[in-house]
Amino acid sequence: MLLQKLLEKIDYTLIQGDEKINIAHLRSDSRKVGRDDGFVCIQGAGFDGHKFINDVTHKGATALIVMEEVDVPENITVIQVEDTRYALACMSAAYFDYPAEKLITIGITGTKGKTTSTYMVRQVLESVGIKTGLIGTIETIVDDEVTPAKNTTPESYIVQETFAKMVEKGCKCVVMEVSSQGLMLHRVSGFVFDYGIFTNIEPDHIGPNEHKDFDDYLKCKSMLLKQCKQGIVNMDADYVDSVLDGHTCEIETFGVRGDYDFKASDINLFTKPGCLCVSYHLNGKMNFPVEIHVPGNFSVYNSLCAIAICSHFTNDIEKIQKALLDVRVKGRVEIIPISERFTLMIDYAHNAMSLESLLTSLKEYRPKRLVTVFGCGGNRARDRRFEMGEVSSRLSDFTIVTSDNPRFEEPMDIIDDILVGIHKADGEYVTVPDRKDAIRYSILNAKDGDVIVLAGKGHEDYQEIKGVKYPMDERVLISEIIQEEEVRAVL
Repeated sequence: MLLQKLLEKIDYTLIQGDEKINIAHLRSDSRKVGRDDGFVCIQGAGFDGHKFINDVTHKGATALIVMEEVDVPENITVIQVEDTRYALACMSAAYFDYPAEKLITIGITGTKGKTTSTYMVRQVLESVGIKTGLIGTIETIVDDEVTPAKNTTPESYIVQETFAKMVEKGCKCVVMEVSSQGLMLHRVSGFVFDYGIFTNIEPDHIGPNEHKDFDDYLKCKSMLLKQCKQGIVNMDADYVDSVLDGHTCEIETFGVRGDYDFKASDINLFTKPGCLCVSYHLNGKMNFPVEIHVPGNFSVYNSLCAIAICSHFTNDIEKIQKALLDVRVKGRVEIIPISERFTLMIDYAHNAMSLESLLTSLKEYRPKRLVTVFGCGGNRARDRRFEMGEVSSRLSDFTIVTSDNPRFEEPMDIIDDILVGIHKADGEYVTVPDRKDAIRYSILNAKDGDVIVLAGKGHEDYQEIKGVKYPMDERVLISEIIQEEEVRAVL
């Protein structure tokens, strides 16, 4: 492909060589570079593509996209830009012939709710015959091809490559999670979203390798409403005015506490055998009752978000209702129906904020007991362990402390840290280091009306120990456990 074509939508300076050359492939990973490729020098928290220039030129790269001065042979074309990440996004879009222009693009950002909302949207759109791809934290879905995710929002080249695959497979629409990192690092630059959605924001992802402070996190989240045609916003969210500041799109609103375009009223939390549910009446631009078999008030907001988006595609109320009733998301308050005596669920809550939100919501169902099974990851901040221990002890009636991904730490050292937090409140607890044993213990000791939460792993299907990821899917563990004679006797 002609290099000049790839550069057509960015400002650049030709340092040496000729931009009218053809390149075989566009690369930002030095390990993948081959003869006649173009290499974009990306800078990250722990790496700098400029340091691999000698390597890629020896491999046959004929064009370099750089941010700083480099010393290379005269036969190498050097293009200098202000930001190579932004350049990679725009060049990737051109490389795949602007696939976003051939799709209806929906981007959802927020601290919580992104994953569930994307699945709700896809479920509704597919139910009305609109073939829809998905990119998110759990997986990427293109037609019947499902690929596990490495990042919530992939690198821009992967985003554009995935869009191109969706076009090839006949998708009309794509719904994707857009992380603050994805916005900050230009992973979704190079195109304009048709719909940009803001769900909520809470302090998270603050640290040396993410956002320097909450203001930076907030600023990045707000970028989506400057890169879309139609914005859809949760007006009940904290800091919503800051997120809206400087927006360049039309705005629709949803929520519970005001006179919004899509408003939920008469909210009712209720239970069915082995299931926690919520219902409400939708008012505003659409008017009908909604029932969802995903628990909690956060499900109200997630479904309002999905309805607001899907109202631009269909007015078939019955199909919207059925799609929302049927929606299930792996590892997000995912109920595993093994008994009518108690409710067992898997959730990804892996920090204090998400665990507190989940447990607070579940307590509203007034379970006989709220039982939480969780551990914490190794080689991560110890404060998370203290905090999660305190939250579980304060909000759960009973906590089973176990192992998560110990990585290169000893599981019992992590558990001991969690117990420091557990002792800050007065909840009952036991420690069962092996996670399968912990799940078995929770089932064998369940009481009628209990809600048991397996927190922290969610959609993950592995346990990382000493640098090795061993297969471990909680759904598989549960399936194995309930085949045991002593367990079958209590179900």
